Amino acid sequence: MHELLRDLRSILEHEQSLYGALVPEGKTSSSPDTSTTAASPSEDASSAPAPTDDASGESSTAPSDTPEATASSSSPSSSHDDAPDAMPNKDLFGNRTRPPEEDPTLPPWERIDALVPDDADYKDAEALDEVEQHLADTVLVPIDEDRENPVFGVGDPHADLVIIGEAPGRDEDKEGEPFVGRAGQLLDKILDAINFKREDVYITNILKSRPPRNRDPHADEIDAHLPILYKQLALIRPEIILAVGKVAGNTLLDRSSSLSNLRDKEHDFYGTPLMVTYHPAALLRNSNWKRPTWEDVKLLRTRYDELTADPES
Repeated sequence: MHELLRDLRSILEHEQSLYGALVPEGKTSSSPDTSTTAASPSEDASSAPAPTDDASGESSTAPSDTPEATASSSSPSSSHDDAPDAMPNKDLFGNRTRPPEEDPTLPPWERIDALVPDDADYKDAEALDEVEQHLADTVLVPIDEDRENPVFGVGDPHADLVIIGEAPGRDEDKEGEPFVGRAGQLLDKILDAINFKREDVYITNILKSRPPRNRDPHADEIDAHLPILYKQLALIRPEIILAVGKVAGNTLLDRSSSLSNLRDKEHDFYGTPLMVTYHPAALLRNSNWKRPTWEDVKLLRTRYDELTADPES
């Protein structure tokens, strides 16, 4: 009899270590997972591995010296199948498991600011002036050595609309301000046509230095200057962005598309709406593009008004 009781006790302890505390006979569990855990002991015991203690003394099932394990073995109502991944996008310590720029729960400016490298000297800048001073004092790529003036940006530092072009031209390099030549004059007319003044918006470029002979930007130049633009956007916190030209649109959206595939629609730029249209310089070369540009900026104005409307009005 003593040997039989000892054997039964051994079996009971073994099953408790595998499945936690057993539900007393005649009572039913309220857990919705009962149907998946109520298999006969012989079926579960044949497929479930026995608990194995490692060198630290912790069991491969539940640690026997933790409050959770103690509660599980002493209370029939304790759950023993709490999944460690019950918090999506978080690890065991509550840290995010996805990059901040990809987290739609964060405000757009935080997502954009996360794109600025941590080792950038202007990472913690709190004003545009600080970033502009860094640009003026720093040579990031060879074209920065050859510029007459850095072309940082101009306009309202808290603008709801930011306009982004490709790179400065000769006139911009001379004056240190974006869009001041013939293309800039045309941009001013376009803005005026949809009831914007130049000082109402913020205007800048992907590159802050003029490429020689106005050639297309090189990849290393974009890589060096793009984080500065990200910091500008993170500080300005615009409601909407307009990219003018294929280079600007493709760079911001990380694409390689034709302008016809980029325009006439709204894109998502880390939570901020972004639209693309023709560069004013292109309109000076081809007047046939003026009509589609007009359609684009009318759509931009409509979307801007929706985003900035006073909810109480």
